[in-house]
Amino acid sequence: MNSNPAQGSRKNERVLLLTLAGIQFTHILDFMIMMPLGPQLIRLLHITTPEFALLLSSYTFAAAGSGLLAATYVDRFDRRKLMLVLYILFIIATLFCGLAPNYSALLIARALAGAFGGVLGAMVQTVVADAIPFERRGQAMGTVMAAFSLSTVAGVPLGLLLANQIPSLGWRAPFFFIVLVAGAFLVICYKILPRMTAHMTRPRKGSIFQQIYLVAKEPNHLKAFGFIALQMMAGFSVIPYLALYMTSNVGLPESFITVIYLCGGAATFFSARLIGRMADKHGKSRMFKWVALASFIPVLIATHLPPVPWWVALLNATAFFVLVSGRMIPAMAMISAAATQQVRGTFMSLVSSVQMLASGLASLVAGLIITRSATGQMEHYNIVGYLAVASGFAAIWMMQRLKAATEPDRVPAGGPD
Repeated sequence: MNSNPAQGSRKNERVLLLTLAGIQFTHILDFMIMMPLGPQLIRLLHITTPEFALLLSSYTFAAAGSGLLAATYVDRFDRRKLMLVLYILFIIATLFCGLAPNYSALLIARALAGAFGGVLGAMVQTVVADAIPFERRGQAMGTVMAAFSLSTVAGVPLGLLLANQIPSLGWRAPFFFIVLVAGAFLVICYKILPRMTAHMTRPRKGSIFQQIYLVAKEPNHLKAFGFIALQMMAGFSVIPYLALYMTSNVGLPESFITVIYLCGGAATFFSARLIGRMADKHGKSRMFKWVALASFIPVLIATHLPPVPWWVALLNATAFFVLVSGRMIPAMAMISAAATQQVRGTFMSLVSSVQMLASGLASLVAGLIITRSATGQMEHYNIVGYLAVASGFAAIWMMQRLKAATEPDRVPAGGPD
């Protein structure tokens, strides 16, 4: 039985998008949960801020490496089968994170989770780009990226609650929670996710590495790589240390971090699809520019915030979540359109590699800039904020030079085996 999400009913598109959002939810939650756990991990594992930065970077660097490797095979298999295999491996790696007995083991487990999670994220975006017409892709990306909001509004607070309320498990509890949720989504994905093989029918010239080289060197693709790298520098130099700054410098209790993620996630859950619809209506590039410029305000406030009432910190953090995540929606819609369907899987794997490598470098560079005073407060976080804004302006400049591929990109898909 054959179905085509791109040409079928809007209902079929929604079912596909919700399924992809479920996959996105779990692997984003696995990545994000480390950030609010920062104060607890630093205290319980007796590690330094640079060592915590390495924990974050191990995930992203491994994801970057696996993305490069995935570029050699991702366009040679049915998207459905490949996604299911990667998802199973991701679940196993996340289980190892929860079972890790010490810092070194956790570092290795995080790298494994990143190796599979990074490619998984690229596959989700590839399927969206293959299945959804460009004129509706902004809203489609908004739907899938709402998984970020849902992981923030529900996953992260619940994970932190489990970590605080189950002393016998502590920081391990969120990883076991992710494994259980991902196991449920795995069953749903197996039943709902359609076969997608049309990209395999077209002839290819040269060796695998020659094909990757041709994709990587294409001028418009290089602009897309630069665009996503600057986007990551503008966000992940600040995000990983936000919870630590709130507790050490602003003076908020660790328990309040859950409230910040809850409110920020709730706001972005509603704003993500709105931004996607506005991007489709007013243009992706214009919408990106508006949201990116607006995001600089909460970024600078967050990195300069002195001790303030809790509601001031909460309002700014919520605006931070909405705008920093919101600018990625039109950005990913534009990036996914920069390559033709035949090479999109390879291209998006390379994009994922650049994205993860840049985010890892961003958190690592920020970790080297930030220091801790004798009283435990973070210092030089304001410099990180200036670096983030400068990267954001550079991203806007690069975006204006990015073009959409001209080849028609509709992909038939078959039903599950």
